[in-house]
Amino acid sequence: MKVSIIGGGGLVGSCAAFALQTGRIVREIALLDVNADLCAGQALDVLHGTSALGDQIISAGGYEHIPSSDCLCITAGLRRKPEESRLDLIHRNVDLFLNILDGVTKAGVKPTATVLVVSNPVDVLTYLAADRLNLPANQVLGLGTQLDTIRFCSLIADRLKAPPTQVRALILGEHGDSMVPIWSSAAIGGLPLEKFPGWSPNLAHELFARTKGSGAEVIKLKGGAGFAVGAAIADVIHAIALDTRKLLPVSSVQTGCYGIRNVAISVPTTVGRGGVMATHEIEFWPKEVQALKTSANTLRQTVETVVKRIGLTKLK
Repeated sequence: MKVSIIGGGGLVGSCAAFALQTGRIVREIALLDVNADLCAGQALDVLHGTSALGDQIISAGGYEHIPSSDCLCITAGLRRKPEESRLDLIHRNVDLFLNILDGVTKAGVKPTATVLVVSNPVDVLTYLAADRLNLPANQVLGLGTQLDTIRFCSLIADRLKAPPTQVRALILGEHGDSMVPIWSSAAIGGLPLEKFPGWSPNLAHELFARTKGSGAEVIKLKGGAGFAVGAAIADVIHAIALDTRKLLPVSSVQTGCYGIRNVAISVPTTVGRGGVMATHEIEFWPKEVQALKTSANTLRQTVETVVKRIGLTKLK
């Protein structure tokens, strides 16, 4: 499988490339970036590790890689400022993103290719990608709350001194301020989180608040997230490459799950070789379902603004 990372010269794109390299699952990784020298440098750095990490083909370049790519991962975009919400990025990133989509379309994307959108605001841009690319909607997905979910699990594990890989906690909805923690499904080692020693409602509130602010926290401390988002990207791309049908909280254009339509948002999603294989309307606490619907309404208002701004006549 060949994966092309658009924005591969940046922090997120290069970390995604390294995570895919250490995963040793995809066969070829191509890095594309408007900054050709930086992109070539990142690709060379990754290439230098191939003899230790895996027999993969590593390259750098431009849209000439698109026609032969099985998966396109779009990470290019302007970086969020510490005081800025993800949705504040919308007017600064939409024009850049649409130019990328035009370039991909002109280059000629494979009919069977999947597209993973990582650029923020990811849910809005995933909607635009599904609208603009000549691909079935299920082949276009966004990273969504996958990153928020792994951050959430890691922070819970760190506070409770539990093995991180045994923590199961989920965040759905917008990758942003209206994200929804699904406490009804949270567990450690198969045991309900609310029964775990040391757990309390106050701790729950504290850990979710820190999760929601994790992006801004990392930006303030080091300028931007890289390693964890690379790992989150690799989780999704590996599910596509291996057709594992893994259940992940990724974003896609909804057509009725939880009564949500005409917006890209994260719901429980089976991910496989064709991208979104299915979405699932699992029974959660009523307040969680209502919060998910509220999150969708918040996103829809932004999408409507963007649709009007760029001249689309209507939502899907």
